[in-house]
Amino acid sequence: MKRAFQILALTLTSLFGIICLGRDPAVAQSNTTPARDEQLVKLRAVPFTEVQISDSFWAPRQEVNRKASIPVNLENLVKAGNISNFELAAKGAKSGFQGLVFMDSDVYKGLEAASYSLATHPDPALEKRLDEIIAALAAAQQPDGYLNTYFILKEPGKRWTNLRDWHELYCAGHMFEAAVAHFQATGKRNFLAVATRFADHIDSVFGPGKRMGYPGHPEIELALVKLWRVTGELRYFNLARFFIENRGKKFFAEEHQTPIETYDGSYWQDDVPICDHENIKGHAVRACYLLSGATDVAAETGDSALLKMIHRVWRNTIERNLYLTGGIGPSAHNEGFTVDYDLPNPTAYQETCATIALAQWNHRLALLHGDAKYSDVVERSLYNGTLSGVSQDGTRFFYVNPLESRGTHHRQPWFGCACCPPNVARTVAALGGYAYAVSDTALWVNLYIQGAVKAKIGGKPVAMKVTTDYPWDGRVKLSPEVASPSRFEIRLRIPGWSRQASVSLNGSRVEPPVLEKGYAVLSREWKSGDVIELNLSMPVERIAAHPSVAADRGRVALQRGPLVYCFESVDQTAALGSVYLPENTEFNFVKENGAALGPMVAITGSGRLAAEQDWKRRLYQPVAASQSVALKAIPYYLWDNRAAGPMKVWMPVAPPTPVIQGLESRAEVTVSFASNNSRPAGINDGLEPKSSSEQPPALCHWWPHKGGEEWVQYSWKQPVRTGAAKVYWFDDTGRGGCRLPAEWRLEYQDQGQWKPVAVTRKYPISRDQWCEIGFEPVSTTSMRLVVKLPPDFASGVHEWKIVEAEE
Repeated sequence: MKRAFQILALTLTSLFGIICLGRDPAVAQSNTTPARDEQLVKLRAVPFTEVQISDSFWAPRQEVNRKASIPVNLENLVKAGNISNFELAAKGAKSGFQGLVFMDSDVYKGLEAASYSLATHPDPALEKRLDEIIAALAAAQQPDGYLNTYFILKEPGKRWTNLRDWHELYCAGHMFEAAVAHFQATGKRNFLAVATRFADHIDSVFGPGKRMGYPGHPEIELALVKLWRVTGELRYFNLARFFIENRGKKFFAEEHQTPIETYDGSYWQDDVPICDHENIKGHAVRACYLLSGATDVAAETGDSALLKMIHRVWRNTIERNLYLTGGIGPSAHNEGFTVDYDLPNPTAYQETCATIALAQWNHRLALLHGDAKYSDVVERSLYNGTLSGVSQDGTRFFYVNPLESRGTHHRQPWFGCACCPPNVARTVAALGGYAYAVSDTALWVNLYIQGAVKAKIGGKPVAMKVTTDYPWDGRVKLSPEVASPSRFEIRLRIPGWSRQASVSLNGSRVEPPVLEKGYAVLSREWKSGDVIELNLSMPVERIAAHPSVAADRGRVALQRGPLVYCFESVDQTAALGSVYLPENTEFNFVKENGAALGPMVAITGSGRLAAEQDWKRRLYQPVAASQSVALKAIPYYLWDNRAAGPMKVWMPVAPPTPVIQGLESRAEVTVSFASNNSRPAGINDGLEPKSSSEQPPALCHWWPHKGGEEWVQYSWKQPVRTGAAKVYWFDDTGRGGCRLPAEWRLEYQDQGQWKPVAVTRKYPISRDQWCEIGFEPVSTTSMRLVVKLPPDFASGVHEWKIVEAEE
């Protein structure tokens, strides 16, 4: 389809989301504006290209992102086969696909992150590399505009036959976002042309009077709105609206021939019509991408029913389902939600992508309503749960972000499902787009970052310099710069965590400042040389959770400013499991600048160390006295950048109840095989599963190995004596490839030889319970659990306990 383009005199930017670039876009000559019930869009995000970041916090992170994370992402996309899939498809191949069905999406996110980098740091070599990849995309695109390497190389006859699971529309959405970013960063249309051809194809397939349905994994909705905003092609907006408004009609039950009376579509947010949702549910990333797209559509149409649903679900999310670290989704079972107030710590899933998706959704709401409470969520998510997703050197990444660890959870260089690494990279690269917004009469300051910003208010250019050491220091100096005296407002977000804030103008305190929806409003005729000083008090705060959060009862966490803190064992002189923080604990903060963590503010103080008591062969004994112990906490986002060891965010306020574990707690774990998402060290963490199907972040499994024998081994530095063991099996029937084993046995090492333990009965195999076996006591330094996998399936282990034998 031919399309005439023209360049607008005014900059059209994406009003919502992280695509906020300053280059004039090409706009189609067509009807570009959807009908509105009422005008709702209040603010326009200042493009990140107009935001200079020069602080000691984000500027170094962006530099590491540009020099390490983005190149590492592109390298890993080659190693994992993502890019070779496109190269094969470009050559006309019909086989050779590597990886999971949605491999294309990670290429697009990698291209998006790299494009953002080009927008602020031109790099001819990087731009050339992107052009090479885009050329492969263009060559792989089918004559009708379709592009998905899985279906081109592996399943050419199954396009659009499984919208629920095969992620064609999800991958397309990430393509559209990346193409918009690349076009606005470089002015080139090579990627945008591929995207619009694919969008036109999708529009020819889906919509009123065409094929019904919607994506199992939302993303294309918000991406189509971005594509509409940059091209002006109204069909793209209408298609996004179609996907949003039809969701909840239980299409997936029809697609998969599931009886409607037994169909539960909550995982896909497909259980009720879109406007009838009352709470956040299902897969966390999908939920927030859907809500972001719904917010985009509602912002343009003014659909009151859609807006009411968004606000209901937002309240449920923030008031009952938000981790202190700004993440969401407690369960590994569905990578999402369970019930309200279920916020466990060691088994917290809190996927990095979900935290980013939450920030994106709340940024849209902040722009729509001009209410600081939404930017409070953005800030909490960015400074804690998002930034924890990448190591200090930018080369290793968290998929899962627990709030407590025994020291066995670590960042990885890559994943089989590698959605999180490029997602972090694109977020950090475009970080400045979250900081400022404008209306016709005001400049809105949402994040406090040292540097400068340029914007237009009422058609007049305005600049402002910002000087601050935020988030380490709450003092912020803002200096507007105008060509001539101009009347407008400067609105300063007063963070929700701030108990005490003051504002001064040209040395005189503003008493009291006008406050509207969490913003201090300063309205006057501004001139260059004016100076605003904002002072946000930053004491160390002890945070308690709602009483309904069972995991945090009797516990407190530490927060200072926007940063949540954690305790790592590497900083302590005592075992974290025996430390508690009574009410009278006093804390101080101190600036540090170590090689591993860089400049930061640590929290120091004294807690209490519960006395260790030996309960072997004792039912009662006198309580031993606790003692004072020095403690140190670091920002949560910095954990796992040094020596491995336990970590906690929530600390008890009274002596913790001793946990009596078996010999397994002292053992080192090794396995015959572990894939990227297997965490064998979880089998001796003492966390008892509720069922075999439960999927905590750390468990041992041998998928994708099927059939044959595998093993997991315990090793001790000194001999142990045991005569019994317990195993709790993992079985994800209905959603995965692990089943109960066909057989299992125990072996011990004796003088360098592996020998079977002597048992008197058959090894038990059952779901949802401990499988215990007794045997003739042995003394050994190593034991193996040997598992015979069932044909066509793998097996897995939640916990393996070793019972000490009586002397």
